[in-house]
Amino acid sequence: MSVPTAVIAEDEPLLRAEIRQILGKLWPQLVICAEAADGTEAIRALREHSPQILILDIQMPGANGLEVAREASGKAHVVFITAFDQHAVAAFEQGAIDYVQKPIVAARLEVTVRRLKERLLGPPANLNGIVDLLKNIAAREPEYLKWLTVPDGEELRLVTTGEICYLQADNKYTSIFTPAAEFLLTSTLKQMKEKLDPRVFWQIHRSTVVNVSAIQTIHRSFRGALEIKLKQRAELLPVSATYAHLFKHM
Repeated sequence: MSVPTAVIAEDEPLLRAEIRQILGKLWPQLVICAEAADGTEAIRALREHSPQILILDIQMPGANGLEVAREASGKAHVVFITAFDQHAVAAFEQGAIDYVQKPIVAARLEVTVRRLKERLLGPPANLNGIVDLLKNIAAREPEYLKWLTVPDGEELRLVTTGEICYLQADNKYTSIFTPAAEFLLTSTLKQMKEKLDPRVFWQIHRSTVVNVSAIQTIHRSFRGALEIKLKQRAELLPVSATYAHLFKHM
């Protein structure tokens, strides 16, 4: 039997590394021939490497995961990675190979490995019907991040979006501030903002996005500009004139 090959398509680098590490322990014979950080890279990797398996995040920048799944239809055995129940259940019930929900649990990935080994004995499934179903679900109900993994020393820490007080641009990175800590992510502020619920996370400055529920008071500085005082952090956050209208009824 030929050596099984796979592509991992996941835009969170820490999660991508975690998946690769767990798979390395559970299935050492599996060759990860490429990794992709967005949908465009994933499609390129599919065409270049023709992997037998595609481990695919449903929501990615660039060409989204559903477009990638359509490209992979009938060519690779697909495992959907998702943070959202309805996506996962719909894909599973319609006959997709498998799904793994975030946060990744090694025991669940072990089940996926077992199923993949069985599926490799047959041809990859046609995913066009599943893709159409998932597109309809996504169009009806936009989904946003509920949690993310962040580096904490030599470990990874899970932070829920409810813990985030605010996010701040740091060159091409983003600093995330919780009540008691600060973490640095390798995504830009624009990329992070697109993944967060706009009803909860408001941009108040070109370099700052705040969790509305973390706000204690809004007041004017002696120069007349708006400033935000947070419930659980000491610093004051300036509101630029561009975003002052967000608070006119508060």
